[in-house]
Amino acid sequence: MAQQPSAKDIPIVDRYIDALWAEKGLSDNSLQSYRRDLSFWSAWLENKDKCLLTAGQAELLEYLSQQRRSGRSVHSSARLLSSLRGFYRYQVREGRLDADPTAQVDSPKLGRPLPKSLSEADVEALLLAPDVSIALELRDRAMLELLYAAGLRITELVTLRFSQLGLSQGVVQVVGKGGKERLVPMGEEALFWIQEYIRKGRAELIQAAQSDVVFPSRRGQQMTRQTFWHRIKHYAVRAGIRAHLSPHTLRHAFATHLVNHGADLRVVQLLLGHSDLSTTQIYTHVARERMKQLHSAHHPRA
Repeated sequence: MAQQPSAKDIPIVDRYIDALWAEKGLSDNSLQSYRRDLSFWSAWLENKDKCLLTAGQAELLEYLSQQRRSGRSVHSSARLLSSLRGFYRYQVREGRLDADPTAQVDSPKLGRPLPKSLSEADVEALLLAPDVSIALELRDRAMLELLYAAGLRITELVTLRFSQLGLSQGVVQVVGKGGKERLVPMGEEALFWIQEYIRKGRAELIQAAQSDVVFPSRRGQQMTRQTFWHRIKHYAVRAGIRAHLSPHTLRHAFATHLVNHGADLRVVQLLLGHSDLSTTQIYTHVARERMKQLHSAHHPRA
């Protein structure tokens, strides 16, 4: 069962989550993440006879320290502090607090990790893993092809509607974070497998159900992110892929392989739906690391 904030904090959390939705248009997943952070913080404060609006810097530092000792990573701790900082800045702005307890708390120092990706050979093996004679796996082949061809997030993929597919134009209209839309080419291979799936596999999955979801579950309903993530891991095992996988692995592979093959960074930014080019620039570091590896492996004086 999900952690609940203390009773006195529930309306404060609800009001803040509503404000985030209205002001920033955040996705349900993002809103749930903010609510979860605040709920655990509130429940911890209740044991100290404190609430969200009476907590001070001392309690905040103790809480963050306890989280780190319990095994929370530096990146997760930084995200937690950012979440709480946003909440307290909002309360100060709305006049409910005079001072922000997070104001003098420094964020943990973060390195710049390179995103985990797959080699082009691993991607090829993963795409070939589903047995396309089975309707369910034909669906998965089409999903994997589109995921890699268009650099989609898994949420963007499982929520895709037919109104977003431009099969005659070979493009997909993606609704990303904050409701931002982008048009992404899907490529001939992904287009072929989507059409094959629609022609041969979808009717068997959807049966009598009425749904405009492109890739329904075996019950004809919208699939969850977690379900398709488990499908990806299943095919990775089948393909003999030993590399670490994350839900974003194929998205990272899409961007990395584009950059490795000379794509302009601003084009990659548009295709990924990044609002800030600095977010996309991580892939120049990925390409640089790849070049170093190739140089070390093949240059006679490396």
